[in-house]
Amino acid sequence: MSKTAVIIGASSGIGKAMAEALSLEGYTLGLTGRRITLLEKIKESLPGETFISKMDVSDAPTTSLQFEELLEKMGAVDLVIISAGIGHPNPDLDSALELETIDTNVSGFVVIADAAFRHFQKQGKGQLVGISSIGALRGNGVGPAYSASKAFVSNYMEGLRIKALKEKLDISITDVRPGFVDTPMAKGDGLFWVASPAKAASQIIKAFKAGKSCVYVTRRWNLVAWLLRLMPTKIVAKI
Repeated sequence: MSKTAVIIGASSGIGKAMAEALSLEGYTLGLTGRRITLLEKIKESLPGETFISKMDVSDAPTTSLQFEELLEKMGAVDLVIISAGIGHPNPDLDSALELETIDTNVSGFVVIADAAFRHFQKQGKGQLVGISSIGALRGNGVGPAYSASKAFVSNYMEGLRIKALKEKLDISITDVRPGFVDTPMAKGDGLFWVASPAKAASQIIKAFKAGKSCVYVTRRWNLVAWLLRLMPTKIVAKI
């Protein structure tokens, strides 16, 4: 039985690592990203059949059309992974940076997640995986829009999961909450427990194959998540 997956944001980082791992497992892939030259290089390096599409998820109307076109080319798609996202250290609260984060992490995410859900409804089954962040658990004074946007992603996926359960749909939804991963997104001093993209991808793939609804990557971040939920805001502000 053929296996097919679309990875949104596959030109680098976790998305690229998942593309490499899934291609080795025999998946036919659809890969998207803003940098088409990087996608072309990745396509050449992968062993399996691969479709590519230049896509900037911050442009929601165009993204919707491009995603639908990619699904049409590929036919039935079993799995959609939304790995595209941005974040800016923004202590000066530059509104342009905050809005760019929202356009990508919120508006772009919704367009893909909704289209994927509708696709799975029509074909009767599917899996949706969204990359949120451990940062979704609390606000962030250095980058308020980033943590807020990731909280949106986690809650939106829970909403879709509830919708699937109510409608008795065979749609699995996995909320991935990474800690620090060695990608351009990991910025700043004092980073710890930094995982390689390959290790993060391996744990994510294992989690969605097991049908988990939520997973922290790497697993040790479960402890940090537990502590973050308990900390008073005054303590969080000192971290």
